[in-house]
Amino acid sequence: MIPKDWWPKEFNKLVTLGASMTAGGWSTSRERCWASLLAEMIGNYQSHPVELFNAGIGANCISPRSACYAASSKPSASERLEHHVIAQNPDLLILDYATIDARGGTPVEIFVEELTSLVRRVRERIAPLIVLLGSFHMTGYGMKHSETGWDYATPAVLAAYNTATARVAEAESCLFVDVFGAFGQADWLIHYDNVHLDDVGHRLTANAIFNVLARSCSGLARHTQEIEKTSPRWRDERWLQVLPG
Repeated sequence: MIPKDWWPKEFNKLVTLGASMTAGGWSTSRERCWASLLAEMIGNYQSHPVELFNAGIGANCISPRSACYAASSKPSASERLEHHVIAQNPDLLILDYATIDARGGTPVEIFVEELTSLVRRVRERIAPLIVLLGSFHMTGYGMKHSETGWDYATPAVLAAYNTATARVAEAESCLFVDVFGAFGQADWLIHYDNVHLDDVGHRLTANAIFNVLARSCSGLARHTQEIEKTSPRWRDERWLQVLPG
């Protein structure tokens, strides 16, 4: 079966909207955050770089309806959508809220309604390719990370959020990235705070997103298809064919 081509052009601007995992979530530098790594990867295969606007805010939930809204960093995704997404006019938008709302105790039904609303509100005004990230693996289950509590996530809750996000993606014609599955429950990809990603986890996340984009968007291969016709043949294997003695 020939896959659907979701985006036949090169990307110009990437907006990443999410919470701490998107903001950088304890990567050792800005350059090692998954959003920065992804922008670099996309630019490496295009004829021009992609502009990145990373709108990640730690402890930022999806809407005022989120159970964790009172304890969250504001404004929520719903409240800042106009300024941080629509006004930026991206052609690639990545939304990452499954993990934070799962940790904050938002009922999955409300999360689905709010995520669906975000997608539809964006498309009323602009027409980017929208990518939804599923939940992230973590190890700090049952830990209280503040007096208000962000300890509602369990493996079952994260799995339910992951499935729910995939269903929204299918219903709203978005791409879905199964980050939860990509991690394979490898605990060494998690920062020592037991919640966020370490540098290797950020790289794996960027790779997982790029893999979905690469097999879904022919625009990422356009530049390669042009330059491969005239690129020099750089391989020289003759020295490998001469054995000593």
